[in-house]
Amino acid sequence: MTYTATKLRQNLYNILDSVIDNGVPVEIERKGVILKIIPEKKVSKWDRLEPHNIINGDPESIVSMDWSKEWNQGNDL
Repeated sequence: MTYTATKLRQNLYNILDSVIDNGVPVEIERKGVILKIIPEKKVSKWDRLEPHNIINGDPESIVSMDWSKEWNQGNDL
């Protein structure tokens, strides 16, 4: 994304936080020259994942579940 110097000044902290959070460089145009704000270290997409609680119930109960009736070893293919 490219911003003018004026837009950068108006939204400086939001733009900087965005670069930190998503790792995407930002371009600033000033007097016909393009400048870039980039994070020093590349942000991994794995680092941006948010944890989600998706197990309803006791997660320990999964350990002892019997899946043998549902298990298909590819015999029906």
